[in-house]
Amino acid sequence: MKRHMLVLALISLSTVVLLAAVTSQQEQSSRSTLVINGVTIVNIERGTLQTNCMVVVAGDKIQRISKQDPADVPKSPSRIIDGRGLFLMPGLIDAHVHYFDPTIFGPMMVANGVLLVRDMGGPTKESVVLRDKLKTGEIFGPEMITTGSILDGDPPILPQISIACGTPEAGRQAVRKQVAAGVDEIKVYSGLKKDTFLAIIEEANKLGIKPVGHIPESIYIEDAANAGLRSSEHPFGFGKIIAKLLGEPVRLSTGGVGTDAPYFLKFNEVNREEFRKVLTRIAATGMHVCPTLVVFKHGAHLREIFADNYPMLEYVSPMTMGIWKTVWGNQPANEIASRLVPSMQQVVKELQMSGIPLMVGTDLLYPGIIPGYSVHEEMVLWQEAGISPPQILRSATIVPAKLMGLDGRLGTIAEGKTASLVLLRANPLEDIRNTGQIEGVLFHGRYFNRADLDRLQQDVKKICGKSRVKP
Repeated sequence: MKRHMLVLALISLSTVVLLAAVTSQQEQSSRSTLVINGVTIVNIERGTLQTNCMVVVAGDKIQRISKQDPADVPKSPSRIIDGRGLFLMPGLIDAHVHYFDPTIFGPMMVANGVLLVRDMGGPTKESVVLRDKLKTGEIFGPEMITTGSILDGDPPILPQISIACGTPEAGRQAVRKQVAAGVDEIKVYSGLKKDTFLAIIEEANKLGIKPVGHIPESIYIEDAANAGLRSSEHPFGFGKIIAKLLGEPVRLSTGGVGTDAPYFLKFNEVNREEFRKVLTRIAATGMHVCPTLVVFKHGAHLREIFADNYPMLEYVSPMTMGIWKTVWGNQPANEIASRLVPSMQQVVKELQMSGIPLMVGTDLLYPGIIPGYSVHEEMVLWQEAGISPPQILRSATIVPAKLMGLDGRLGTIAEGKTASLVLLRANPLEDIRNTGQIEGVLFHGRYFNRADLDRLQQDVKKICGKSRVKP
């Protein structure tokens, strides 16, 4: 017990030191005018470059964008950054996280250029408070929107973070309760009955709040999209399309998560033309998809992860490791996960070609997912599938920003928008891996150079290392 208390004290002390350093920099930068000279701007929407630009940031806003002109530099700026040879892009977005460890997640997100996240399930009251503290800077980390608690069947699959909805009326009441609590979106889950799911979707759309989440096992993805689900998480639901096209029996039930996953292994047997017809109908509904392929990449390695023998675990706190072991520790290694990834990559490419809006997300809190870093892993998986870097970048910036209703100030680089930007040493339109070559980050106008970002990550390693004292 004493050692446990010492661990907590070390975490708290390190956190105070880390946040104090960050806060000092924020206070200094919030009153400044910053100029980036000679930089190349990445136009996300067009997939083009705008060379030799001057970007003026005043406070937390992009004040002016123009061609570089030494005579046009503002008088006495607080900082001038030499942008020659560098590429400026909007901050990245992780559209699917469970933000349970803000002390670690925040610095790691910013250090990896991820400046907005969508929290997809946590206790409502705590999630809303966390969102607001991130917004005000009381807690350091990316901006966040949240669904709060998950709306699931009765009994729910994850009772700690769910509201049980056993009937359509219970579902409608849960939506009203969540809206009153101040959530940004409504998340549905796998165990809902079809009639309850449809009632939730109808109530959410009636109240003007976006319903998002899992495709319940009780309904086909086409019907969920037609009902008004605004975003579907993971590749769930598309396996049932594969099964139907192959003439195999499909069981609609109210239990389990992603029971159709094995059908992806038979994707090469599917008539692509017929598959694309179904996708085109889904695309017409406007439903987005957040595939989280990186989950399946790491899902085959649970044994190594829990044995503390896996890359990047120095950035995982005991709290997160404890959650991993509690939720997934008794599960056998997902032996087919690594075999699923190539087929799922093909499906995601088909979704993109069919016009279904895609969003980059990681399902942060799943074993092996590293905050911020795994966004880059996910994007590489898409590029390996044949999706072009400009298309991937849109899915990591402007597409989720629009779904979240934040595209008026985030997702692209334009005058008047929030200065949450990433400065790269290489062109991301040529290779999506170049998004990992980060020279600096502007977060609400506050500049973190490479040394600052390295320091954030080193401080996280120290916190995790000190706190990983064996009992």
